Amino acid sequence: MSKLVIPAGYQMPLTNNELQRAIELIHREFQHSLTVRLNLHRVSAPLFVDGKTGLNDDLNGVERPVAFDIPDVGTDGQVVHSLAKWKRLALKRYEFKLGTGLYTDMNAIRRDEEVDNLHSVYVDQWDWEKHIDPKNRNLPYLKDTVQDIVGAICDTSAALRNAFPALSFKPDRDVFFITTQELEDRFPDLTPNQREYEICREHHTVFLMQIGKTLKSGTKHDGRAPDYDDWELNGDILMWNPVLERNFEVSSMGIRVDEEALDRQLKEAGCEQRRQLPFHQMLLKGELPQSIGGGIGQSRLCMLLIGTCHIGEVQASLWDPATQAACEQAGIILL
Repeated sequence: MSKLVIPAGYQMPLTNNELQRAIELIHREFQHSLTVRLNLHRVSAPLFVDGKTGLNDDLNGVERPVAFDIPDVGTDGQVVHSLAKWKRLALKRYEFKLGTGLYTDMNAIRRDEEVDNLHSVYVDQWDWEKHIDPKNRNLPYLKDTVQDIVGAICDTSAALRNAFPALSFKPDRDVFFITTQELEDRFPDLTPNQREYEICREHHTVFLMQIGKTLKSGTKHDGRAPDYDDWELNGDILMWNPVLERNFEVSSMGIRVDEEALDRQLKEAGCEQRRQLPFHQMLLKGELPQSIGGGIGQSRLCMLLIGTCHIGEVQASLWDPATQAACEQAGIILL
């Protein structure tokens, strides 16, 4: 069923050819700015992993990975949902020194995604991970890293507007930091999405912290797997989207679990059986570097900075017939 929203009077901001050049510019400028600010280097990443290793991200615990057998290898492969765990292992395997990190192009298939203007079954992200000192597992370090990422987004936006004067979106560099509990206290009668709408409408650039924790109301703002982010030191970068007039998630990120946080969160999530998986054994034994990392949506960022109303204008995917028909009627070209 189509959940498409087309704003009144919407027109594609650039021609389809210009869109492709704008996407190229965003990729080039953002990657450069991000790597300089966070001291990252590019690595190659897998499209699929062995399903028995525990490396795949299970997101909210209900999404089904795309899996297939590999007879000549003798195991089943799983197309990644994300690279949250793989990246931390890669820091160790590729011998990244303290204060340095990696980034990569992450491409995933999320077959159970509910598609709409912002969501597709195809996911493309810049995934990144950085080796940090244990003393930097704290809120000030997390906030400084968020400011660096937002700065890279704003620098990219400035370069884009210079190359394409018809574009006008200018993201706000000033980040408003708030926890999920503070947000619930502020808007107790609203749903989590409605709370994000209100806070982004007011502050435009928001970092919503401590996602995955159970709130005083007995509910969670949103789900987060227990074995990569520390729920006390994570969050989402949200921005106000003026085209769709709504809150818009650009990035999910956080300081990763140490042994204590992993032990606590596995118990809280009822996932004790994961302790026996190879990745989790390494974590519990302290064999992996302390790190911070996240994912930044490539198509999401292009959509926001260029000003398109549908993610299908900036990425190639599959859409239901009703969405295709409505977009065609509105003059929106889905790739």
